[in-house]
This record gives sequence, C-alpha cells and structure tokens, in this order.
Amino acid sequence: MDQDDSKSEVKNGKETVLKANNAHHKHENTSGGYQINPKALKVHIELDCIAVLLFLFGLFMRLYHLDEPRSIVFDELHYGKFVGMYMKRIFFFDQHPPLGKQLIAAVAYLAGFDGDFKFDSIGSSYPANIPIAALRLIPAVSGALILPTAHHIMLELGFSQWTGALAGFFLLCDNAFLTQSRFILMEPMLLLFSLLGLLSVLKFKKLRNHPFSLSWWLWLALAATFLTLGVCVKYIGGLTFTLCIGILFRDYWLLLGNRMLKGGFLLRQLLGRLAVFLIIPSAVYLAVFYVHLNVLNHAGPHDTIMTSAFQASLEGGLASITHGQPLQVAHGSQITLRHTHGRPCWLHSHDAVYPIRYSDSRGSSHQQQVTCYTFKDVNNWWIVKRPDRNDMVVSEPVDAIQHGDVIQLVHGITSRALNSHDVAAAMSPHNQEVSCYIDYNVSMPAQNLWRVEIINEDQTGRVWHAIRSMVRLVHVNTSQALKFSGRQLPDWGYHQHEVVTDKHLVQDDTVWNVEEHRYTKAEDQKERERELVNAEMIPMTATKLTFWDKFLELQYKMLFSNTESVQNHMYSSDPLEWPFLTRGVAYWVSRESNAQVHLLGNIVVWWSASFGIFLYSALLLWYVLRRRRACCDLPDGIWDQFISIGEVLLAGYLIHYLPFFLMDRTLFLHHYLPACVFKVLLLAATVEHIYLLLRHHLRFKFIAVVFQVVIFSWLLVIFWVFRKFSVLSYGTTALSVHDVLSLRWRWSWHLILHRNVHL
Repeated sequence: MDQDDSKSEVKNGKETVLKANNAHHKHENTSGGYQINPKALKVHIELDCIAVLLFLFGLFMRLYHLDEPRSIVFDELHYGKFVGMYMKRIFFFDQHPPLGKQLIAAVAYLAGFDGDFKFDSIGSSYPANIPIAALRLIPAVSGALILPTAHHIMLELGFSQWTGALAGFFLLCDNAFLTQSRFILMEPMLLLFSLLGLLSVLKFKKLRNHPFSLSWWLWLALAATFLTLGVCVKYIGGLTFTLCIGILFRDYWLLLGNRMLKGGFLLRQLLGRLAVFLIIPSAVYLAVFYVHLNVLNHAGPHDTIMTSAFQASLEGGLASITHGQPLQVAHGSQITLRHTHGRPCWLHSHDAVYPIRYSDSRGSSHQQQVTCYTFKDVNNWWIVKRPDRNDMVVSEPVDAIQHGDVIQLVHGITSRALNSHDVAAAMSPHNQEVSCYIDYNVSMPAQNLWRVEIINEDQTGRVWHAIRSMVRLVHVNTSQALKFSGRQLPDWGYHQHEVVTDKHLVQDDTVWNVEEHRYTKAEDQKERERELVNAEMIPMTATKLTFWDKFLELQYKMLFSNTESVQNHMYSSDPLEWPFLTRGVAYWVSRESNAQVHLLGNIVVWWSASFGIFLYSALLLWYVLRRRRACCDLPDGIWDQFISIGEVLLAGYLIHYLPFFLMDRTLFLHHYLPACVFKVLLLAATVEHIYLLLRHHLRFKFIAVVFQVVIFSWLLVIFWVFRKFSVLSYGTTALSVHDVLSLRWRWSWHLILHRNVHL
C-alpha cells in the first residue's frame, strides 16, 4: 500500500492544473485585483480511472435485476403513490420537499407510467405493464454516483488516489447503501446532492488565490445549487448545508487574518459569497415548488390538511365554494366554520348534552355539546345572527358582517346559540367550556355574544368573506377566543374533538374561516333544515390562488403539521443502536419462500468505521495535548491535513448524527446513512494517516509492510461479508431456514422466517 508514488502523481497533476489556472487568471495583487487574458482560456479534461471504475461497478451492482422483486418494497408504498399522483396531477401532502419525487416521476413519465397502479400495501405485486426498473432508475444511478463523488472528496482533502479508492471500496461493499439504492427511495438522491455540494465547497476553498475568477464563481455557485437540491429532496439535507456554511465561514475567517489583504477586497469576498448563497438557494427552492404546485392542480385525498382557500384553488374537489354562492357573510348567512390551521375539522354541535359530572367528579353546565368534527355533516351548519334582530333571513340590501361586529351563531338544526361561561372545559380544565345554550330556568344566563376579528383584514378587507377571511371569534363576556384544543372527547362526546375558549387570543388554534356558505331564505325552521341538508350539494369550480399564497401555506403546513402515524414500529431503532448495527429493517419478504430484502449494513465496515471515530478522536486529543506541551509530533503539512479531516469529516459525522437524539419521531436505520458516509470517509483517512506514521514518521518500515498485509486481509473480509449478505439486498434468492439463521449474526437482527422451507 505504498502511497509515495501516488502522492507524487497527484502533486504533479495539481501543479499542471495550477499552471493552467495561472494561464487563465493572472496572479492577483494584495488588494485582490486580477486580469483575465481571453487568449489563455483553455479547457482541461481529466479522466480519473479509479472514479470511473467505482461508478461502473456501483452501477452494475445496482442495475443488476433492478426490476426484482416485482413487489412493493418498504417505502415504495408511499413514494410510489406520490409518483402516481404526479402522473394524475393530483395534489398530495408530504412533509419533505418534492424534488426526489419529481425526478422519479419524470423518468416514469418518459417510460409510459400512467399512474393507475394503486400502491396499496407492502408486498403487493407490480403488474407486468408497470415499468418498475424505470421507477427505480434514478435512485440506482444516484447511488452509483455517490462512489466516485466520495472518492474525489478524499482527493480534495489531500489524500492519495489509493485512499480515495479505499473510501469508495467501503461504500461499494456496504450492503445498506446497495439496498437503499435499488428501490424507490429518497436517500440516494439526498446523499448524492449533499456530497456534490461538499465536493464543490472543497474545490472552491482551493481557489483562494484566484478570487472572482470564473472557476471561483463556478464552484461557489455549484456548491449552493447542489446543497439546495439536497434540501429539496429531504429537509435533513440542511445538515450538510450547515456543515458547508461552517467550512466557508472558517475559510473566510482565515482570510480576515491576512493583513496583506485590503478591507475592500475582503468586503467584496463576503458580499460575493453571501449573494451566491442567498440568490441561488432561493431561486432553486422556489423553482422546485413552482413546478410542484403548478403540476398538482387537481384535488385529492390530502386536500383536507390545507385551508379552505387552498382547496378551493384545486380542480375537482372543494373547488370554489364562492362560485354560485354569496361571498359576503351577512345576517342570515348559513355557514360552516373550519379550523384553519393544523388538524382539519369543523365547528359542530348535536342534540346531546355534557354529562352532569365528568370522570374526575367535576360538574359541567349540562348544556348542549359543541365539538370540532373531522367530517362533513349537516350538524356543522350555523346561522349568523345580529343580536338585535329576531329573524334569521338575509335582507335586501345584504347586512354584511364586518370586522369588530358582535354576532350570535345559532346552530342550524337545534336552533340553539353558541355560548360560553365560567365553567371548566371537559378535557382542558384551565379553559372555559363552550356549549349551545339551553334555558334550564336556573341562575345561568345566556352568554352568547361573539365579536368577529378578521386577522387578514389588510388582504380581504373589513367585510367578512367566505373562504378567504381568517377570523377570531372573541367571547364578549369573558374576552376569550373560541379555540380548538386538539383533545379528544370520551364516549359521551362521540370521540369528537374539544372546543373551548382561551384567554390567550393570538394563536393558530383560535383561527377559523367560513368554508361553505349560503343565504337563509326561509323563516320556518323545517324549511331551514331542508335548506341546510341541501346545502351539501353545491356546484364547484376552481378559483385562483397565487403561487405565493399556496407556497407560503404549504411551507407552514410542512414545517408545523405533524402527520407522523407510525409509533413503536417493530423495526424502528434508537440512534444509540446505529453505530454498531444493532438492528436492521425488514423491507420485503416473498410469499413463496424466505427470499427477502432486509436493510443491513456491512457489519465489518460499520464496526471498523465506528472504531475509526474513536481512534481519530483519541489521536486528536493526544496530538493537542502534546502540542500544548510544545511537542510537535507531526510535520506542519501532515498536522494541517489531520486537522482538516476533523473539521470536515468528524464534524460532518457529528452534525448528521447528534440531532437525531433530539427528534421526537419514529426513526429507522436508514436515517443514519448520511452520518455513516462521513464516518466511512473518516475511516479511510485514518488508515492513511496511520500508514504514513508507520512508514515515514516513525520509520517502522517492516511494521508498515505488515500493516499493508493486514489491510489487504481486512478488505477481503469486507468483500466476503458483502457477498454473503448481498442476498438480503437483492431479494432474488430463495432462502432455507438454515440460510436465514446463518445470516442472523446478532440476536437483534430480526430476519423473517415465515415458513419452513428446505432447499
């Protein structure tokens, strides 16, 4: 594993490139000035054979039997549905940005996928007409491109070609990365864009002596673009973005320490970096969502999580309730009130009362229940009434309700008014109960006056409008706002959601909007009931909503809506279990045999890389303590390189790993893959560092030779383990009970044995 020659070749190659750069950009003065010679512009194309081989081997391993198994594998259930919705242009909601789904959908469209297939359950078979290989192509190619990208990152950090090849080999022979790259999953694209962004940042750093050159701008722009694309696949890509911002900040901090550079030059450097990292990420992020929102313009099953205005902008669903219906809410309006933010539900009442006493022995008002109901129902209808008018019929001209007006809300079916009073709510005792008032002829007078406060008055005006106006209903007697508490009522409340009043007015759960709306025409109660029932049948067409309105609402929902439904999954895992591969994830199992796809890393690589984290950290501590004692064990060049890999690779590992300890959600092994990439690269870097110490610094040449033999044997073991567990990555091999048990190297690896099959 002699690296002198390879380092010399790399050095010579870098000197050649530097000369070419100097021909393209004349040397700067201390103020940062430069001149470009147009005649010296040259294009150099370099072919890295190791990188090409890594890509080709990786691509072959991922494309091999890519259409097998012909069944839905793990999260293909979700992402396949999203791709199908792109084909049908049906709006869907996902808490992650849409770029990864868009790329897969683009290839699926070119392959003739029509989106008719329903991704109903894991293990369901794909029909013969589904281009499953095309659907899995983008993740597979992305997974293959990760290998040469990792190789070049090692080169940019100053390591030899052999160390770059070693890092690529580790990733090539890791079963988890292979498995994750063979199905309709997002991690390969996330990792590729993130690593390309990191590579671009490292290349940009090396152009410190060529500021504002074409290459300087190019690599800075590519860094901003790739890092944003990673974020546009999954928000977890923001961790790599944060790492790279830190690297760029440290690079600029070092520039500030150079007293030869003038202040104007440093200011231009700062403004140039800020401009690129503000303009390009914003443009890329907006472009991704612009495509997303313009393609998905039809109503679908996820609409209800969005506001009424958003739903009304989609074709074929709730579209444009205001079309054919009144826009202005007035005295005599029949309305449904929707909780605007968070969980979709409608203000509701029914002919049932609160129990006299709750389970904790507290007494209630025994008034008519008011709840928030998650389904459309005739009991969701209310009539708006002026307190000083007895009729509930819309007059001519229309008596429109405005911001600050006091109203009553009369339940359409029971004709009882929305009420609140100084009685503790059923599930939220610190809040007031909300009811529909029943006159029991006792000392509890009606308190049924509500003040209308239009929150977005500057956008919709002072008049209360259906759909667009967001309102807060403030109880006049107590100055508390009508609020969706989010708590579920017990059996006596039919498991609907609690509605209360809260003295803290300004919060999302106190915001409501009118969704369905019509004017009351009949005086008679029975006629009004017939109107309310028929009000469900309304002709609907699409209305306009600007891109910015839809974009901002979608961002709010993605950041603050919790759609997590998986709890205590048998294959979920804790971050403490990831470094040593305590458990994997069952992705798929055949119905005819024990052939299965199971996410497991190469245990030799993972354990070695985890040990590499410890070894590098121990060496770093030792060197720092020695230097504190004025003992410089390493030459300056090797020391600088050792520190740089800590700043990039160790910091990258910690940034991508530690945040998961703070996440309150169900986690799986694949969440560890971004961090795992960094620890694998750090392992390769540590191997070279130890080799250089043995061969050159400590002069233990014999031990260095033994070290080479050990490394070669270690690589053979890694390859053997990869081959043995590859059956769990491809899922094409029928396994007997003995085969499965022979792969269960740890008791916590829950491989599936669903029938006794002997082969």
